[in-house]
Amino acid sequence: MTQVSSPFYTDDHRAYGEVVRQFAEKEIAPNVHEWDLAGEVPRDLYNKAGAIDLFGDGFDAEYGGHGSRDALLRLVMFQELSKAGSGGVVASLLSNYIGLPPVQKFGNDVTKARVLTPCMSGEAIGALAITEPSGGSDVARIRTTAKLDGDHYVVNGSKTFITSGMRADFFTVAVRTGAEGPAGLSMMVIDGDSEGLSRTKLDKMGWLASDTATLYFDDVRVPVENLLGEEGAGFSMIVNNFNPERIDLAAQSIAFARVCYDEALAWARERETFGKRLTQHQVIRHKLVEMDRRINACQAWLELLAWRLNQGDDPVVEITEAKVDATMTFEFCAREAAQILGGASYLRGDTVERLYREVRVQAIGGGSEEIMRDLASRQLGL
Repeated sequence: MTQVSSPFYTDDHRAYGEVVRQFAEKEIAPNVHEWDLAGEVPRDLYNKAGAIDLFGDGFDAEYGGHGSRDALLRLVMFQELSKAGSGGVVASLLSNYIGLPPVQKFGNDVTKARVLTPCMSGEAIGALAITEPSGGSDVARIRTTAKLDGDHYVVNGSKTFITSGMRADFFTVAVRTGAEGPAGLSMMVIDGDSEGLSRTKLDKMGWLASDTATLYFDDVRVPVENLLGEEGAGFSMIVNNFNPERIDLAAQSIAFARVCYDEALAWARERETFGKRLTQHQVIRHKLVEMDRRINACQAWLELLAWRLNQGDDPVVEITEAKVDATMTFEFCAREAAQILGGASYLRGDTVERLYREVRVQAIGGGSEEIMRDLASRQLGL
């Protein structure tokens, strides 16, 4: 069984964790280097993931989802997938979880049935399109416009750093339907095959298995029924969508930190220097203990936050702080693991090498460490 020992988890959480663990060990772990080289994961992986209900948390059962959101289940799921040691695979496979929640919450019945149903089964892929070439975290300055023309909006502009951008079938897009500032923003679904939508693939330092793209909207006509909620309500949708993404990124970061620790520990138990195994050197033992200490502290905090979310709490400040703590722990563990493995960690294809390159995107995505600290300070009234 999967090692989920926290008292917060139920037998159902543990059972589902075991299903995801087996999926990750069989379908993902043996292939991550090949998929890094290919720059994408195979399309049929989504179908396989849909078969084990990987996409359903927080989505209505009538569309193939699990029902209400279970933050503890989500934590188990993200961490079991992350044990395969590839952030790119997790990001690509689970882009539904950042792209589709606004559709679930604010879409009309027709849009929800058309978009959510195939995405839950893995037949289609959803993605979120917020960031623009002119800026990322300052979403109030979004420039992509959507102007009403009869029974359609005409969309012009561009988005960048879009996860699953090259292959997504549906994009949840932030657009400006009104004046400057937050009050002029709206959200809408734009189909991937829309006339006037083009895509350019981006090459990256990490997350190599995740296809990432810049999107260009050139007089793209979008039916008015694709609008999510009301015009001008987009800013609150964007902000409220960030918190789940941030705790998901924190969960991944701690799981990746644990992978780095496990890789370093296994190496240190076998590798010999100066007639002794690495674990017999005090400096190496101290590195491993410090890695383990930081991981355990972050993991406990995340489990508590997930439990609080399930109780109806909304710990915005703690989630932003935990995201910073988790990514800093990941960075520390990746560095220390690389030091312990030495030259072996510098070879392409090594798990620590891959994760070391992926540290930065975990620390930037969903809001950088600097943005997180500033958000927390404002929430605390500082």
